Amino acid sequence: MTTTGIRLHAPAAGWSIAADVVVVGSGVAGLTAALRCEAAGLRTVVVTKARLDDGSTRWAQGGIAAALGEGDTPEQHLDDTLVAGAGLCDEEAVRLLVTEGPAAVRRLIETGARFDESAQGELELTREGGHHRRRIAHAGGDATGAEISRALVEAVRARGMRTVENALVLDLLTDAEGRTAGVTLHVMGEGQHDGVGAVHAPAVVLATGGMGQVFSATTNPSVSTGDGVALALRAGAEVSDLEFVQFHPTVLFLGPDAEGQQPLVSEAVRGEGAHLIDADGVRFMAGQHELAELAPRDIVAKGIMRRMQEQDAEHMFLDARHFGAEMWEHRFPTILAACRAHGIDPVTAPVPVAPAAHYASGGVRTDSHGRTTVPGLYACGEVACTGVHGANRLASNSLLEGLVYAERIAADIAAKGLPARVPQPVPHPEIPEHPLQTAEARFAIQRIMTGGAGVLRSAGSLTKAADQLQRLHTDAREALAENGKTAEAGVDTWEATNLLCVARVLVAAALLREETRGCHWREDRPERDDSAWRRHIVVTLNPDRTLAVHTTDTTDFPPTTFPPQAPQEQ
Repeated sequence: MTTTGIRLHAPAAGWSIAADVVVVGSGVAGLTAALRCEAAGLRTVVVTKARLDDGSTRWAQGGIAAALGEGDTPEQHLDDTLVAGAGLCDEEAVRLLVTEGPAAVRRLIETGARFDESAQGELELTREGGHHRRRIAHAGGDATGAEISRALVEAVRARGMRTVENALVLDLLTDAEGRTAGVTLHVMGEGQHDGVGAVHAPAVVLATGGMGQVFSATTNPSVSTGDGVALALRAGAEVSDLEFVQFHPTVLFLGPDAEGQQPLVSEAVRGEGAHLIDADGVRFMAGQHELAELAPRDIVAKGIMRRMQEQDAEHMFLDARHFGAEMWEHRFPTILAACRAHGIDPVTAPVPVAPAAHYASGGVRTDSHGRTTVPGLYACGEVACTGVHGANRLASNSLLEGLVYAERIAADIAAKGLPARVPQPVPHPEIPEHPLQTAEARFAIQRIMTGGAGVLRSAGSLTKAADQLQRLHTDAREALAENGKTAEAGVDTWEATNLLCVARVLVAAALLREETRGCHWREDRPERDDSAWRRHIVVTLNPDRTLAVHTTDTTDFPPTTFPPQAPQEQ
């Protein structure tokens, strides 16, 4: 294992704490991993960027998918997942997910999560896009993520687990042999510590969530800046499938200039019978797919975009007026409140919707135990690429993946035992090697990515985006080389630098994949090409900060212990 030696420019750590495991992130994946590690007797520290209950999980509306209903089976869940993944799922990874999923959900209920039940005391299950059965368990109508987060946070606090909140993770610490030795982090003025410090641990679990803030409009919270993927790249880890960014089809349209986090209109609304219509009231998804509005998300997003192009419209509409006030208030209270807060009443009028960046199907490459290509570094949840999602995530598989693979990580760490001695981190280089972007670069990156690598992509748009991103990268490098200056270290500049890192990888992969597959839609390459592209794109970061890109030979990932194949420079 060879590390890149690249670290963010930051002050030296002024404090440190020791642990057996440090978990970075406090969503369903992070807190599940932490609870299981703690239960195994491991000293576990949770580091999270905001408050414990403030990650992406709390925003999940629809629910968690598992074969829990009468007549449903893991095999049927597997089939639906493979279809949605458009030929790029790792079948064994999916089989683990759907087989272990039902029991994992029951353990989540035992932890304290309360899902909606029928009058008979059975789980209420709904359908979402791509599912042929009702297998989505939900809570509070459309507040599933908030309930899961509540239950897990309460369990963590009840155990008295050590947590560091309001902390942005910076870089992985490694020992002389390249093994994980902990992380550096910056606490943002609150909590036990302030400023830059370190958690020393032989096992690090990345559960940092997604990178939706790389686009102007997203359903992701403001903290989703790709920090985990960027950290892993700097540490020498492989990332894969980053070109497959899922754009949720039905996000509340707030105007063409709206930026930042946008309100989601859950797929479960369509699962309960809402229809997509254009301004003339025509159901345009009927006839495009056997499941119409409940087709996999990539198909629905493309259907909406095509209709918008045909009619030169900025959005389409979701019509659920036939639900009536009682159903809206009982089943979808969160969405109802969000719509009304923006002057739209879905009880009496169709809801304007358009696709927006939602979920990264790719991420840090892992094996079936969550192990990355860096010894001691694990990843789970949206930051990871387990092979489960392929080219397009099946609705409500994300919470389940975070749950199942977090448990597998904890079991692997516990089974391995701890090293005989605490790993000694290699000192930081005295001269910063990685220039920082200015805080303003964040908005430039978002505009570049939205214009060139959004729902619709082409060689032209992606090449332009790659050039613009490279210019930001080169300008910062040249300024550092010429006068030793870089942007002032701070949360805004660290986040912007992370966003640029993941944006460059995403665009490089999207430009290389000359086909349309799943949620990667190339206008200039509209057909799926299994002969050339039924394989994964894997990217690493070279010590000189160029990207090394290669493709796998098949849909199967090689073991994470193998060295990468010969790369091509980007």
